[in-house]
Amino acid sequence: MSYDESVMAQMREIIARYPNSRSAVMPLLHLVQSIDDEVTPEGMQIIADELGLATAEVTAVATFYTMYKRRPVGKHHIGVCTNTLCALLGGDAVYDAVSECLGAGHDERDADGTFWLERIECQAACTHAPVMTVDWEFMDCQTPQSAVEVIDRLARGEEVVSTRGPVIRDFQATERTLAFPVDGLAGEGGEADSMMLAGLTYAREHGMSAPAAPSEGRS
Repeated sequence: MSYDESVMAQMREIIARYPNSRSAVMPLLHLVQSIDDEVTPEGMQIIADELGLATAEVTAVATFYTMYKRRPVGKHHIGVCTNTLCALLGGDAVYDAVSECLGAGHDERDADGTFWLERIECQAACTHAPVMTVDWEFMDCQTPQSAVEVIDRLARGEEVVSTRGPVIRDFQATERTLAFPVDGLAGEGGEADSMMLAGLTYAREHGMSAPAAPSEGRS
C-alpha cells in the first residue's frame, strides 16, 4: 500500500511542526486513521519510514493508546463512560442500553459496520455524568433512553448536535481534526455552564483562592 502525494505532503506538514520529528507519531497515526478508518500495518510502516524510526516504535504507540484501532471503526465511534462517577449516576445502564441497541459489546462494531462501541474508563467530564461521546464529541447527562435516541437519529441520518461542540460529523472527520486541529470549529458549542463552574463559584462565594505562584527562580 502507498499513499498519494497529497497525503505524503500532509504527513510532512505535520512532521515539520516538531523540533523532534518522533513527536509527530501520534498526529500521524490519527491522519492514517482518518484515511483508512483504522491504523493499518502499512500505515505504521510508512510513518516509521518518514520519521526514521523502527516500525516497532510506531507500533508500540499505536497499541498503547486505545484511541488507535486495528480494525475498521465504521461511520461513528460511540464511547460510554463507566468510570466511578458516571457509573454511580447510571453509566452502566447507559452502556447496556446502547450495547443492546447496537448488538455490539466493548470494542465491537454493529452488524452493518456503522457504529463502533467502546466502554470508556474516563471522559474527563465528571461534572456532566453520565457521559457518552460520539466521534469524541460530548453528549452530556445521558440516560439509557436519550443515548439510544442519539443512536437512532444518527442511524436515520439526522443532524445531531453535541452538547458543547459542533454538529456530529463522522469518525474519520474527527480523526482528521486530531491530526490538523485548526478545523474552524473551535467556536462551535456553548460556553461553560453552571455545573462546570460549580467549584469556582463556591470558591468565590466563600472567599477562597489558590496559593500564589512561587516567585521566579525559586524551586
